[in-house]
Amino acid sequence: MKIYKTKNYEEMSKKAAQIMAAQVTLKPDCVLGLATGSTPVGAYGHLIQWCKDGLLDFSQVKTVNLDEYKGLTPDNDQSYRYFMNKNLFSGINISMENTHVPNGAETDSQKACSQYNAIIAGMGGIDLQLLGIGHDGHIGFNEPGDSFELETHCVDLTPLTIEANKRFFEKAEDVPRQAYTMGIRNIMLARKILFVISGEDKAEILKKSVEGPVTPQVPASVLQLHPDVMLVADEAALSLMKL
Repeated sequence: MKIYKTKNYEEMSKKAAQIMAAQVTLKPDCVLGLATGSTPVGAYGHLIQWCKDGLLDFSQVKTVNLDEYKGLTPDNDQSYRYFMNKNLFSGINISMENTHVPNGAETDSQKACSQYNAIIAGMGGIDLQLLGIGHDGHIGFNEPGDSFELETHCVDLTPLTIEANKRFFEKAEDVPRQAYTMGIRNIMLARKILFVISGEDKAEILKKSVEGPVTPQVPASVLQLHPDVMLVADEAALSLMKL
């Protein structure tokens, strides 16, 4: 694991964006695995600006997102499809048919998951997967458990995840209780992983993930076994680690 220590969120965002931009430049038809949440928004902002400035071309890029709430349609302003359209896709020259998010409107979980696995496989796998981390160590919506889930699956969200996400909804009862998410195998098959973390509140779980034992109780710990992980984190997030 290669660790890039940055001063703050802004510097972390720019470094992460530079790594993603390099991937697009070196392989214009690459497959990017993308994430939602507040952490990658800054990086997406840089990518949008560089595209507008003519420095980046996304016309051949394909994307697959980690996850989506089950039960939310793409036009719902809390769906991850809506988030991606707003925070990245609408600002770059990417073909919308080349962007993929699990189908939250599909009520048949088995169908939704098998279709998404087929999409990823059909593109030849992921060149660079962007990841954040939850306070309990989840990546995507792979929650702590007794085993590592392999491929795209439907997950029951934990109370901690529901609590963390309720700020985006009018009330806690509105937060979906299930989501479709790539599995650990989907993530680990990515050729490169870009792991971005910011803030003192993530310091303890980051330490467990990088320096603790590999265990499904801390899903992100499995990244220790991947051959090409780039961790970009600010000083606050890295404050408990022995660098």
